[in-house]
Amino acid sequence: MKNGGKFALRHTRSSRYFVIFAGMNPCIRTTVLLAVLSLAAACHRTAPDSASECEQLPEPTRLYGIVADDYRIERQIIGPGETLGGILGRYGVSAREIDRIDKIAREVFPLRNIRAGHNYTAFIHEDSLNAPHLDYLVYERNLSQYVTFRLADDSLAVTTGEKEYEIKRLKKTAEIQSSLWEAIVGAGMPAALAAEMEDIYQSTVSFFNIQKGDRFTVIYDERMIDTLSAGIGRVWGARFDFGGKSYYAIPFRQGNKIAYWDLEGNSLRKQLLITPLKYTRISSRFTYRRLHPVHRVYRAHTGVDFAAPKGTPVHAVADGTVIFKGWGGGGGNTLKIQHNNGYTTGYLHLSGFAKGIARGTRVTQGQLIGYVGSTGTSTGPHLDYRVWKNGKPIDPLKIPQEPGEPIAAANRAAFEYVRDRIVAELEGEVADSDRIVQLDSIVVAPAATATEQPAARQ
Repeated sequence: MKNGGKFALRHTRSSRYFVIFAGMNPCIRTTVLLAVLSLAAACHRTAPDSASECEQLPEPTRLYGIVADDYRIERQIIGPGETLGGILGRYGVSAREIDRIDKIAREVFPLRNIRAGHNYTAFIHEDSLNAPHLDYLVYERNLSQYVTFRLADDSLAVTTGEKEYEIKRLKKTAEIQSSLWEAIVGAGMPAALAAEMEDIYQSTVSFFNIQKGDRFTVIYDERMIDTLSAGIGRVWGARFDFGGKSYYAIPFRQGNKIAYWDLEGNSLRKQLLITPLKYTRISSRFTYRRLHPVHRVYRAHTGVDFAAPKGTPVHAVADGTVIFKGWGGGGGNTLKIQHNNGYTTGYLHLSGFAKGIARGTRVTQGQLIGYVGSTGTSTGPHLDYRVWKNGKPIDPLKIPQEPGEPIAAANRAAFEYVRDRIVAELEGEVADSDRIVQLDSIVVAPAATATEQPAARQ
């Protein structure tokens, strides 16, 4: 622009055009303004050509919900010992404003929670004298969550937000070499999927006995932010080949809960879980003659020891009532739970008990009840897990697995519809239209054919 004038024409979502004049000749300014108004008016005409031109205007670029086109963007990493106050000060924010932000943030995200190594983004605008001003600073708490500090127009605010993510539906197959976790991570799947798979199969597959060569196929949703994994969503189905037999997991909603079922519609969740904790190894098995590691004499050990780090969560293997909570002598901190059908379970050497657990408390299968420890007579952190049937000790690893409630007759047609499509996807490629994408309202008409999609109530 001649005569030293500056001019910028920007498109924003709130207004089609934003015009900046600085030092522009008055005559030129009038001419430009008339041209802009003329163009803006054209966008409101109903003529097809004008509408087409307006539709071609680009959408604004947004970062963390802020229109980034209006700012100079600076991305930095918080260094060791840095504070938010120090960072804001470098951008010209006064000590008075920093103190106000600190007070506002206390109920949303206290400034002391800022951590080195995390990213932050500064949104800077320049005034007519080219002086920079910080309007927003966004701190990333983790991959998906962030905190926005707003300083624009002297209006201070602190808000939290979450990045938008994309859902990718994936099908992966892996072979066991040593453990489920290593197989999943080694095949490029999220580590969190190992916990999900173990939760689905914990009453069906003994993960302490899986062998090299066992394999599995799983269909799951993975959340992606940009190109990074941000966790997993629903597992849409799985097949686990273990000990020469295939164990299918079919998701289906019965009642108010989505659970997993085998091909015949039997629940994969049995009356008793195989183990009360995850990712451990067996350090001692059920026997009536074991050399005690402390007393160095042979005596009965009517339980199974699971070696695990101190603090590992311990869960109830079935619904029941706590009948003992306290010190169990050589067993240290001990819990005993009475279940149906004459079963009682014991959990020994705990480092502590879960909140709300007391004698007489009702617990549900899978509920957190305590944490692995090394209390009592113990050489290291582990859980001594015991089971009694009508007062007689039995091997926890040899309990007959009684199935839970099966698919109800009223749900059979809908379940079979879901099952057939999940199995087809597990064993081959299927069209998108044949995939099960929701489980909340599956309705199968009496005359439904194999190619018909059931109605989904919105």
